Parts: sequence; structure tokens; C-alpha cells
Amino acid sequence: MMGHTHAMTGAIAWLGLAPPLAALPLLNESSRFVETGIMATALSPAELIAGAIICAGAAMLPDLDHPSATIAQTFGPITWVISKAVCWISGGHRGATHSLAFAVALGFGAHWLANTYPIGRDIMVVLLIGLALRAIGVGIPGNKAGSAMVNIGLTAGLYAVFLSLGVGYAWLGLAVAIGCLIHVVGDCMTERGCPVLWPLGVKFLLPWKIGIKTGKKFEQKILAPILSVAIVGLLFWRLAPT
Repeated sequence: MMGHTHAMTGAIAWLGLAPPLAALPLLNESSRFVETGIMATALSPAELIAGAIICAGAAMLPDLDHPSATIAQTFGPITWVISKAVCWISGGHRGATHSLAFAVALGFGAHWLANTYPIGRDIMVVLLIGLALRAIGVGIPGNKAGSAMVNIGLTAGLYAVFLSLGVGYAWLGLAVAIGCLIHVVGDCMTERGCPVLWPLGVKFLLPWKIGIKTGKKFEQKILAPILSVAIVGLLFWRLAPT
């Protein structure tokens, strides 16, 4: 699937799955509640939106194994070199990074980072916001430098807004794991499938009889609008007063 499709499905997965999981002990203690000794029982509206954006960015991470993918081009030579290294280590595109093991490992890694190294957590949050914006096409068409500046400006602005609203990131690992996993599920619906149970080499295709062809008319003209409507609908549903 294309980058914007992965990002949108990541946001949808977060909006659909995160609220019911908010009461889990490892996920419901944002920084402001820890400081006051009060336990949170649900994600705040700001955390819900921040999580959707971060999960959208995390849904791009499995494609680090593809030097020509959106994620590899996001931060210029830095991400390209990282992508080349990941491609070699993981055995090529749709190898180890497109698996359940990768999603779980990154989820636990992000959770550990969020609770151990605040600076590392903040860097990861900023990078994932930037990836999400790049994936959905934020920028100036035909102007790479201008697009990069727009991305940097909006990323910094969003991070500052989340900071001012006191967004906690105890759920960061969950957002990363969901994003990576939904990427794998999406690619399992294409004609090539994914090695979900890596290191086993068997590739899964769901549903195998109607594999979606990456970048073709169905994905761009039909699937993308449907996903956009789904995101808006979920936001209204989750943020509507009860």
C-alpha cells in the first residue's frame, strides 16, 4: 500500500482501538496524573488526537526496509542511509520489518523509551509527527525544500500544542505497535503479502483472492476517500459529548 493509505489506516486503528484500552494500568498514567496522584480512566481529547497522528506516523515504520519509500525520503540522507541499513539487515523489502515480531518489539521499545528517557521519547514523538505529515502529503508540490520547511514548521507547532495541553505519552508504545501492525495487515491485503510470522518465510495474503494492487486506481480513487471519511466519522464519535 502507499504511504498515505498506511498513515490513514494507522489513525483509524488508533481512534477505534485506543479508547477501550485506555484503562489498562500501563497506559492510563499520563504525566499530569502521576504528579497529582490521580489515576486517569480515559484518554483526553488532546491525547486521542495526538495518538492518532503518532500512530499514523508509526504506520510508516515497517517501510524503513524500502530506500525508495516515503519514510526513507522524509529526512533526506539521514533516513535514506538508515533505510539502506534496515533493508540489508531485514533481508529486503517486506522482510523482518513486516512482521508481528517487529511490531511487538518496537511497541515495547517505545514504551520503555517513553518511561525511561524523556528526551528520547520527545525525539521519537517529533519524528513520528513529521512522518505522518509527510505521508498524507503536507507540503508544496514540486518543491522538496519548501515541503521540508512546511513539515518542520507544522511538526514543531503540533508538538508545542500537545506540550501546552499536557499530553502524556504513557500510551506511546501502544500507538507504535498498533501503527506497525496495521501496516502489516494492510500489506497482507495486497498482491504480495507479508511474512507475518517472521522468521518463518511464509507470506500471508488477506484475503488472498482479491489482493489490492499497490498504487492503482482502487487504492487512490476509492480506498483513500473511504478512509478519510472514516477518520472524520471516528473523530466526531470519539470527541462528541456524552
